[in-house]
Amino acid sequence: MTRYIVLLNFLEQGFGNVADSPSRAEQFRSAAAELGAKVEWAYWTLGPYDGAFVLSAPDDATAAALTLKLGRDGNVRTTMLRAFDADEFHEVLGKVTS
Repeated sequence: MTRYIVLLNFLEQGFGNVADSPSRAEQFRSAAAELGAKVEWAYWTLGPYDGAFVLSAPDDATAAALTLKLGRDGNVRTTMLRAFDADEFHEVLGKVTS
């Protein structure tokens, strides 16, 4: 599984329906599971982003489809980052030539 960090910003509709945000998060977890992905953790945040979650997905296409579906609903704008754990990053570093 590949990991992604997804940052969220509420859009106007999302702010208007902010009380429904936890239930929308659960619906997203279910949609992710249907595509073989998993929301590892989710947080509502203060600062430049309104939320963040870690998504594990079988491939980039699945992760992209899930975040596109999430954004299509009109409640949030997403920013997706590919995440590497320490072992994966050591593999990347092994391919860096000096």
